[in-house]
This record gives sequence, structure tokens and C-alpha cells, in this order.
Amino acid sequence: MKRHCLKLTVAAASLMVIAASGAAYADAMSNPSMAGPLAANPSPYSVDLPDWLGTAAGKVYITGAVTGLAYYESSPSFNSASFNFDPAANVDVSNAQVFLQKTDGWLQFYAQFGMYSLPTVGVPYTKASVATPGNFGYMPVGYVKLQGEDSLAAFSLQIGKLPTLIGDEYTFTFENMNIERGLLWNLEPAVSRGIQVNYTQGPLTLSLSWNDGTYSDQFGSLSGLASYAFNGGADTLAFAAGGNLASGPHFSALNNSSYYDLIYTHTSGPWTISPYVQYVNLPVFTKIGPPDSTQVWGGALLVSYFIDDNWKMAGRVEYEGSSGNPATTYNLIGYGAGSNAWSFTVTPTYQWKQWFVRADASYVDAGNVDVADFDGFGHSGTNKDQFRVMLELGLLQ
Repeated sequence: MKRHCLKLTVAAASLMVIAASGAAYADAMSNPSMAGPLAANPSPYSVDLPDWLGTAAGKVYITGAVTGLAYYESSPSFNSASFNFDPAANVDVSNAQVFLQKTDGWLQFYAQFGMYSLPTVGVPYTKASVATPGNFGYMPVGYVKLQGEDSLAAFSLQIGKLPTLIGDEYTFTFENMNIERGLLWNLEPAVSRGIQVNYTQGPLTLSLSWNDGTYSDQFGSLSGLASYAFNGGADTLAFAAGGNLASGPHFSALNNSSYYDLIYTHTSGPWTISPYVQYVNLPVFTKIGPPDSTQVWGGALLVSYFIDDNWKMAGRVEYEGSSGNPATTYNLIGYGAGSNAWSFTVTPTYQWKQWFVRADASYVDAGNVDVADFDGFGHSGTNKDQFRVMLELGLLQ
């Protein structure tokens, strides 16, 4: 539901040229955000901006991700993005991206360039050559950040193409515990165009954004995030919410929906444990689909364990269920109105310096599938489960 071509060899060559020309820095970058178990480059390269820029001068850090994947799946389904059925097995580029960022001073920025795919459990796989122009383009994220100084240091303002404040999983494969995004992520916004205000004071972080929701190019959505860290930073509780404030139909059912997430994250030694619950509501006034509101309740548990410096293990289990029936409600989760689904994913990872290889084994089982509307899996649209094995390898420069 969330939705030419740069060559992988060109992107890899560009990264090697960048690495050879810059100066190393001692700390890994905070962007793009990464939940682990993959680790970003601890010594990213940088170039100095000229002194004539005055207080806007500083360092620009240059990093990137070059990754590829292969998969096999049971019950290949029809892919509306490619207008064909998924092949049972395929090979593709999952990331060929370069990241530029400035993280000091009052004027900062972040820009992400390249191609990507967005593999998601229970959803047909769309190749990067189609997914990139069909989703957020060849600069999927890019914004200018105005950082307060001195007495205003707790405040910042961001303008541009912004990562969503909603949910517990990020957009791109290397950012997450698993290669594939989950069922709950598939209902949430990923990237929005707009403006965002942030306030940080000790363990408290508050963010508020006015944007175009699910990349709709219609600016009527408001989203917010409040998080609080405690127990010395080992625990974090976060609440995120967002929705379209304008009445009437705008772009899509998901863009008209309201989202609410409650997320808890606990870290202890090698363990990271993050359960969260999600509520999505598509109200009647959108006039999209039959005249009744649609609700989706979901829950997920994400777990990561660091075995040693090279080996890590991650897993995710989740469930979502929707209200209503085909006669009165909208098909939000993709398997028919009133359907439900659960999934399980396990991901072993091996990383050596900035090189990595990892695998997903995922299973999705759907209930109350609307087989009359071909909303199930397989060529017939009547299968109710799918198994997928995915392998990803690459370099985080």
C-alpha cells in the first residue's frame, strides 16, 4: 500500500570516490536513523565548507548504502505496481543511495539520493526500478534544519521531505531489524512533505509536523510525537498520532485515516525489545468506499539480540485486524474489509566492518479473506498464507 534506473555499479563507484576524497570523523551519523542490528559506519567521511560562509560553515558528511537482495516466496500474487504477477524468485537492488548531511551550527541539512526497494511482508515485491519513481523519487528524503542556539538550543525547525513521526519501523531496509517491513508499517505514512518543529529537554522530546500525509501533495495532515526516556535511557515510552484535518476525499483512504501508536522500547545488555500497539481509523466523512467508518487494531513485538560483535539475531511478530464487512467498510489492510492477519519474521545478521549479509524468513497468515474479490495470495487470489525467504548483502559506507 505504501508505495530511469541508477546502476548499482555506478553508485558503488561513486561511494568509493567519495570515501577516497574525504576526511574521517570519529562518530557515526545519526541520520539515516537505524534501529539495528546493522551498525552505521563509525568513521564517516567529511569535507569542510569554505570559511566565507561564516556561521553557516562546518563539515558535510558523506555516507551511503549499496545493497542487493534475492528472495523466494510461495503463492506469488498480482502486483498492481508492475501490472503482472510476482515471480516466485527474483534478484534486485535494495539500496544504491548516497547521504549528505551537515550536523553542526544553526544551519543544517540532510539529503538522501538514489534508488531503493521497499520489501514488505504479505505484499508483492516491487523492483527498485519501479519502486523509486513510484514512491518518493530519487531524493526520497531531504530537508533543511534550522537549529536554535544558546537559550533556544532545545528548538529546531525542519522543512522539506521528512521521515514520518508515525510507527516503530523506518522506511529503508538497512535501517530496520528485519529486511522486510511489517504489516503495521504498511498502513503508516513513510515520507511526507512539510514542516516540522522539534523540542528537546533532557529525556523529553516533542515533535509536531504539518505535511501532506501519505505523500499526497495535499497539505492537510498534522502529526505529532512525544517520547520520554527513563531508567538512565534504557527505557523509552513514545506516543505518536496523525491524521488529515481537511474534510472530504483527499488522494487515498490511507491519507484520510487517523493514526495512533503507543511504543515502548527497552534495552538491556545485548537485548533490544520494542512492543507497540497501533490504531487506525478511516472516518465516514471521507466518502471513500461504502458509507461506514473502518478501524484497524494492531500490535507488534520487535526483538534484537547481539550475539557478538559480528553476529546478531532479530525477530518480529505482529497482528492486525479490521472492522466491518465488504458491504459497509473499506479494505484498509489489503485482504478484504473485515479481514485480519498475523506475521512472524526472523532475521539472522552477520556484519564485518561495514560489510554485511543477513536473511529473512517470514510467514503471513490472513483470516476472513475476501476471496470473491481476489484479495488473498497466489494467482487465484484465494490462498490465505504466504512464506518468503529473503537474503540481503551489501556495504554501509
